[in-house]
Amino acid sequence: MKNIIGVIPARFNSTRLPGKPLRLINGKSMLLRVCEQVEKSKLINKVIVATDDDRIYQHMVLSNKLVIMTSIDIDSGTDRCWEAVKDIDCDIVVNIQGDEPLIDPGVIDKTIEALLNSSEAVCSTPIKQICDESELTNENVVKIVKDISGNALYFSRSNIPFERVETDLKFKHIGLYCFNYEFLRRFVKMDRTPNEKSESLEQLRILENGYKIKCVEVDYNSIGVDTENDLKVVESILSKRGH
Repeated sequence: MKNIIGVIPARFNSTRLPGKPLRLINGKSMLLRVCEQVEKSKLINKVIVATDDDRIYQHMVLSNKLVIMTSIDIDSGTDRCWEAVKDIDCDIVVNIQGDEPLIDPGVIDKTIEALLNSSEAVCSTPIKQICDESELTNENVVKIVKDISGNALYFSRSNIPFERVETDLKFKHIGLYCFNYEFLRRFVKMDRTPNEKSESLEQLRILENGYKIKCVEVDYNSIGVDTENDLKVVESILSKRGH
């Protein structure tokens, strides 16, 4: 049996939505809702919240959730994940966004399975076919091109690949990552790479160093909460579900 740890990096500060992790959605904090969704995964053995903020730490403790205080001097969510698990004996680390309270546990499990079943990938991540043309020109929607084996070739904020004829090759990236533990140990020590800096996409560091990322096609639209309007959209969806 593989030991699989789910980590939810959580920072208090957010430019567009201050105190985002602790904002209430129908009476329950967004971060707690994310935790509860991740706990529904059939493959994750343990869920950890990794934070540098005492307010988040205390909230998780009072909610009886496992939380680890990390350094404030951390550049990315992936680095925060590593600090949370570096002293834990495990096989796979799943980096889950802390602002997606509707995350589908089935998508998490499918992404984990893809990494378990790959003989060459060090990381796996979900992707979805783009159906809304407005996403093609939205730089906040990360586009991806994959090879015939389903491994990532490139990620970009630009509209890729270029189409001379209409195809069904347009995919967007969903920000969930499953890492091989030993690779994650190496990854956080790697220097940032040229395309990573240019696109501001850290997954490009993996590709630029010659490693494989397995893509998992899913029929799931992630809804990240970045604004007050996003908060209202999620509240409405959960209300209709009776949550």
